[in-house]
Amino acid sequence: MYFAPNAKVTALQEKLQAFMDQHIYPNEGRFAEEVEAGDRWQPTAVMEELKDKARAAGLWNLFLAHSKHGAGLTNLEYAPLCEIMGRSLTAPEAFNCSAPDTGNMETIDLYGTEAQKEQWLKPLLEGRIRSCFAMTEPAVASSDATNIQSTIVRDGDHYIINGRKWWTTGALDPRCKIAIFMGKTDPHNPDRHRQQSMVLVPMDTPGVKVLRPLTVFGYDDAPHGHAEVLFENVRLPQSNILLGEGRGFEIAQGRLGPGRIHHCMRAIGMAERALEDMCRRVKSRTAFGKPLAEQGVTLERIAEARIMIEQARLLVLKAAHMMDTVGNKVARAEIAMIKVAVPNMLSRVVDMAMQAHGAAGVSGDFGLARLYAGARTLRIVDGPDEVHRDQIGRLELRKYN
Repeated sequence: MYFAPNAKVTALQEKLQAFMDQHIYPNEGRFAEEVEAGDRWQPTAVMEELKDKARAAGLWNLFLAHSKHGAGLTNLEYAPLCEIMGRSLTAPEAFNCSAPDTGNMETIDLYGTEAQKEQWLKPLLEGRIRSCFAMTEPAVASSDATNIQSTIVRDGDHYIINGRKWWTTGALDPRCKIAIFMGKTDPHNPDRHRQQSMVLVPMDTPGVKVLRPLTVFGYDDAPHGHAEVLFENVRLPQSNILLGEGRGFEIAQGRLGPGRIHHCMRAIGMAERALEDMCRRVKSRTAFGKPLAEQGVTLERIAEARIMIEQARLLVLKAAHMMDTVGNKVARAEIAMIKVAVPNMLSRVVDMAMQAHGAAGVSGDFGLARLYAGARTLRIVDGPDEVHRDQIGRLELRKYN
């Protein structure tokens, strides 16, 4: 397979890289300063400015593959662009291409009614509001989504939902206006994958309570954050259900496929930037009589990082190509493989970059410590390594039935 970008993608790459150089990288420090200086849970002025610039530049909603609402890019075409955006933690939101909004927009686009799209997808696509995805629960092992205990009970023309969710990314943001909530409408169905449903929950509905922010290795990821949220006797019209009762697990699988590959695309960009930081560092420091760049162990680590990044990128591109050509279901093994391979690769590359920086690498001065926290977390986000390895193994063994 040869995955060279076509002319359209090459032009977008050049445009995107120029935007990153001119607007994103120079404003990373300002973004951090604005978060620290004010109310941590309020949107920053610099991000709103960047969004306006990106929209004006035509670098907006690039992620929606095969949708009339996107930029007309396939997953394979979007991959190198998402990689560029992944080089900065500030960039994805600036282009309206950040999680969990991307997954939620894709979900509403694929499974929502026209009324749901008008009410929620349209303002999300315009960047006027944000969203969250309420699936994981503190009381059960949520790596198995059939374990969820939250309930969605029909009451005439309405549903009453109850449940406690956590790691609900984005719920702390005052711009977060809508949650996609997963719960059980038919807990006694013998098919464990038909018990669940998903409903759209406006965040201002009585009974929705954001309880607290959660930290990742001490980082609160403000102003977006990750929240524990209580849904207590929340009353919703029946029209808020997505696709239909018993279709929640089906929606989850459809949503998580693109979400997983987007995480991996961004992670390639993160790894590239970590390797660049490592190379610049070792060329500027001397120890034991010669530059770090000339030390054998340093050269070995740089070579290993380059090999791992190239391997991971090719696997991501193959998965994207298969999603485009044969669909997410047929590509499920490849999606599972990248979800294991890429976060592990990123963790190792960032770890080597931190080691090359010495004590500075674990400080807050170079951004590598935060990047490492994110890399390690990616081994759990959208399903832990163990779940994906189990699926890969089972799919491999089926070949010998």
